[in-house]
Amino acid sequence: MSKTALITGITGQDGIYLAELLLEKNYTVVGVTRNIVRARKILKHFNAKIELVKWDYHSQDKINDIVSKFLPHEIYNLAGITSGSEMFEYPVDIHNINGLSVTKILESIRLSDYSIKFCQASSSEVFGKNNNMPHTELSPMNPRTPYGASKAYADNMIKIYREKYNLFLCSAFLYNHESPLRGLNFVTRKITLSAARINQGDESKLTLGNLDSYRDWGFAGDTVKAMWLILQNSYPDDYIVATGKTHSVREFCDIAFKHLNLDYLDYVISDINLIRNNDDSVIYGNPNKINTSLGWKTQIDFKSLVVMMVESDLKFIKFNKSK
Repeated sequence: MSKTALITGITGQDGIYLAELLLEKNYTVVGVTRNIVRARKILKHFNAKIELVKWDYHSQDKINDIVSKFLPHEIYNLAGITSGSEMFEYPVDIHNINGLSVTKILESIRLSDYSIKFCQASSSEVFGKNNNMPHTELSPMNPRTPYGASKAYADNMIKIYREKYNLFLCSAFLYNHESPLRGLNFVTRKITLSAARINQGDESKLTLGNLDSYRDWGFAGDTVKAMWLILQNSYPDDYIVATGKTHSVREFCDIAFKHLNLDYLDYVISDINLIRNNDDSVIYGNPNKINTSLGWKTQIDFKSLVVMMVESDLKFIKFNKSK
């Protein structure tokens, strides 16, 4: 009998890759979204293989109704307001969506079916300012942004519910993970799209912040496989999902532009006004626990990831020009 999985945030990068993975494994996939019309457009390539359900993260009753109706074997919570410079403008919304709504889902699991397995897409930002790199599952939480604080709240509630009610609840601490589906508000996609546009003569310059920030960049397809593996384990636990390697924004630019026979130094400008005050220069995680206990390994390396994104954006631009 096939399993049923419920995915919140199904229209995002991770949601799409996770849905593809689960469908390949013969899951019945239910996507939870705030806008079904928009979701159908984004997910049209799935040919109605996914059942879409509208949810209201404010309403405990409506969340209860969805969980009790479908009684999924697994729930993946990928919904949330993403990190960015504008996060300080909407701290209440961030807490309601990224934090409080998680508690509501946990309550719905407690009230409906204790056997449901739950994976929370958490973030490296819960660790905040931490000079002891790489982060591990034992690193202290010290968030410095509303986004990080909301994720830390959710992680703490997961631990509380797990211990109190003996539920299968897990947090996956996700580090930077990218793909051709990444939103245009993320620096990686800004780089690859601008490189492609410059190659096609549609742009002349790209302005970024700190080119010497180092991040632990992986492929979103590898990341969602890690979350799936976490829920296939025999007991619930929390895991760092990272590559354990760092690369700079400068290196990302170099590979992206070089792939198109361009020198990024001729086109990329660093603007000090775009550098965030709370931006740590180096962030990376130690994936040893998930590597050894669950056998998870990254399949796409950093250079291949950058090239993949550049090629996708180049095709996108050429396709639109041909219309």
